Amino acid sequence: MEDINMEKIQMTTPLVEMDGDEMTRILWQYIKDELIYPFIDLKSEYYDLGLVHRNETDDKVTFDSAYATQKYGVAVKCATITPNAARVKEYNLKEMWKSPNGTIRAILDGTVFRAPIVVKGIEPCVKNWKKPITIARHAYGDVYKSVEIDVPGPGTAELVFTGDDGQVIKETIHKFDGPGVLQGQHNVDKSIESFARSCFKYALDTKQTLWFATKDTISKKYDHTFKDIFQEIFDAEYKEQFDAAGIEYFYTLIDDAVARVMKSEGGYIWACKNYDGDVMSDMISSAFGSLAMMTSVLVSPDGKYEYEAAHGTVMRHYYKHLAGEETSTNSVATIFAWSGALRKRGELDGIQALQDFADKLEAATIKTIEDGKMTKDLALITTLENPTVLNSENFIKAIRETLEGML
Repeated sequence: MEDINMEKIQMTTPLVEMDGDEMTRILWQYIKDELIYPFIDLKSEYYDLGLVHRNETDDKVTFDSAYATQKYGVAVKCATITPNAARVKEYNLKEMWKSPNGTIRAILDGTVFRAPIVVKGIEPCVKNWKKPITIARHAYGDVYKSVEIDVPGPGTAELVFTGDDGQVIKETIHKFDGPGVLQGQHNVDKSIESFARSCFKYALDTKQTLWFATKDTISKKYDHTFKDIFQEIFDAEYKEQFDAAGIEYFYTLIDDAVARVMKSEGGYIWACKNYDGDVMSDMISSAFGSLAMMTSVLVSPDGKYEYEAAHGTVMRHYYKHLAGEETSTNSVATIFAWSGALRKRGELDGIQALQDFADKLEAATIKTIEDGKMTKDLALITTLENPTVLNSENFIKAIRETLEGML
């Protein structure tokens, strides 16, 4: 029970709180009731990003939540549905609303950092990985905004740039003697600069060395531009701070980076172009054991932060829950979204008690699992003997017990 003698931690600036969908929405409420409200006098500006409310507001609520994040600087977000055709029908939507994460990322001009939560008993597939590897993924352009042509037969493909001033630059791509395919990609310096600054800022924040890798030896203009922008910004704005923090910025080729990652013990940030980051973040999360144990934080170049879990809304468990069946859904990444946001709020507002609480909440979550109490997904992969499988709610209650013991 709640200890009446315990003073709740006071906040000065609100967190931006973005509620979500399905099973993660259920967990969200459990987490607040058991792990936040008893200990913190929570100040939050609440936005309901559940699909029903997004539809009611014509998605305006998503934009409002992103603007609020710009205003207050720290947000915590629950997983949300990005609707496909089936969801449009299921939720009777006015239209196929876009991904909330994409909208928020575009408004904040941010970079997403994903890192595994490491616990004893959930061993990485790569035996020498001792520390988390954080993937920073550039989230603009490249193949995700490419245009493509099915080449029907013989002909010449050209890359043409027509400047507003009338200047024309032309390169022959290929002279086709039969059918084939074509793809045009682009990126813009402004987005690459934001990506670089977010990466350098987050490396300083977390006191971790930063790696960046492209294929500039082959792509002498496109990838080389990424390399050059990173280097210029680092030298001009961040080198002295990195030296003072005792961390380094390290550039290498993407194939060399992959080889080094496999042999490393982890403990750094690996910045990747859009496609590389898409692929490598899945490799890292799978190799560390579980997508349910991945944190995700969006960092803008001007230092705004939005914390969330790296996974989706766990629809399958939600329908079991609606049918009155017991679920054992892993809430760890969502708990870490809360702890990350509370810690950052405490840092920015100079509230040590809030930072300490966030540390203890994470430690209590990890200790509960290491003591053998966990959800079913972890019980299936743990090396611990005879784990106790807890349902969704009881796992969170077990963490509360551990936490109360620490406080």
